[in-house]
Amino acid sequence: MNCGTIFPEWQVWRKKMSEPKRLHPIAVLLNIIKSIKELVIPFLLVVVIPGKNEGIPGWIQPLVISIIILFIIGNAFLQWVRFTYRIEDGEFRIESGVFVRKKRYIKFDRIHSIDISEGIIQRIFSLVKLNIETAGGSQADAVLSAISKSDAGRINAFISEGKNANNPFDKDKDEVADNEYAAKSSSVFKQTLPQLFVMAATSGAVGVFLSGAIAFISQFDEMIPFERIFKDYEDFIEMGTIILTVFALLALLVVYVLATLSMVIKYASFTVIKTDEEIVISRGLLEKRQLTIPIHKIQGIRIMENLIRKPLGLATVYIEYAGGSMEDKESLSIMLFPLIRKRHLHEKILEILPVYETASEMTPIPKRALSRYVFRKFLYFIPIIGALIWFFRPWGYLSLLLVPLAIFWAYMQYRDAGWSIEGNLLLLSSRFFSKQTLIMHRSRIQSITYKKSWFQNRKELATISASIKSGITSRVGMVADVEEKDCLIIKSWYLPKKAVDSQ
Repeated sequence: MNCGTIFPEWQVWRKKMSEPKRLHPIAVLLNIIKSIKELVIPFLLVVVIPGKNEGIPGWIQPLVISIIILFIIGNAFLQWVRFTYRIEDGEFRIESGVFVRKKRYIKFDRIHSIDISEGIIQRIFSLVKLNIETAGGSQADAVLSAISKSDAGRINAFISEGKNANNPFDKDKDEVADNEYAAKSSSVFKQTLPQLFVMAATSGAVGVFLSGAIAFISQFDEMIPFERIFKDYEDFIEMGTIILTVFALLALLVVYVLATLSMVIKYASFTVIKTDEEIVISRGLLEKRQLTIPIHKIQGIRIMENLIRKPLGLATVYIEYAGGSMEDKESLSIMLFPLIRKRHLHEKILEILPVYETASEMTPIPKRALSRYVFRKFLYFIPIIGALIWFFRPWGYLSLLLVPLAIFWAYMQYRDAGWSIEGNLLLLSSRFFSKQTLIMHRSRIQSITYKKSWFQNRKELATISASIKSGITSRVGMVADVEEKDCLIIKSWYLPKKAVDSQ
């Protein structure tokens, strides 16, 4: 690589970035779409339900709609005009606000991650959206909704270089060129299309998809004549439960297929690339997204195995890191491996995050803890069973089938509970519905809590929990009914580093 050629171009770009820049004009359209999304329900109430406005002159409605449209367009344009960004003195500076001018200066060393995504509109114009996030906030600290791919790449590289140097402006030109244009990187994980279909089919996304569809339809219950529809289908319903059952199964199948396809589209081309100091995760078919995570900000690793994947030897792996925003739920826990075989897991973790690699066996909880797991499940199920039998006799007696289900659920939780210590790593494993294994480095653990109830004390058991930072909150790993002496081992392992809460 010719550093002498690259460096002058880099210096020219640096000078340009110190001057205020606006977003691409297509940002006006993006602002309009964002405003419409926020006003969609009130807008539909005005447009679609004119019958609710009896006594109001007919010209009022078009006038109100016109005013709303003009306001949205005008506000979107002014937001674009008044929004500028620049890089100066080791800071990313943004000025925005139509009426009240807001200035935000973000120091490079406070930036935790950079998220680059391409929506459908951005892709049409060869643009990207860039989010800059600092330590866990309620929203992204800086959002550039429409900039060129080259500018996004340079901003990313410039911030990365600035974060790793005391004075990024005085570095030797050859070193700058080498750091920014020839950084060593390697692709360490890529999800294949067949694996994506398996991941989507076993993800349980159908429940989320179905609940989202129901929530959406419920917003329009006044517009859709459900009573008339149901009345028209009374004859159809009388044809019998078999047809209704087939119809319901077909509907669920359609929802299942749609949910599976949506997951495949969302995580298509999923790739993990590692550099010396960062992990870059990219994915998406319709909306491409690239997230850059500094390795030193990673707080732990979470391994999830649901009821379908665990028997198949499959798992999903997440990164817990001190970043993300509440507006973007997906950035709070970053998916590192959407689907991976357990036998390949240690090899891949060693390749990407060697500090979290472990092959130690989990220490199970004692057999005398099983009765406590069963007892807790009976506390949940007995009131439900009693109510069903009381109010729905004789069919309510079928609820007694929940008893073996409760016992099986309790056994699954008991079997998957455990802990392990290997060097500076603490592993806590538990299950609610899915099995969770949280791998935490001692230096990243915020606190460890060790407590026992009167009932636990009788059996010399206790509950141990540990928390690490995840986004603006914490991720907690907890194992109930651990051998009390094992809790003391974990406590003594952690005590030299941090204070331990004991209750």
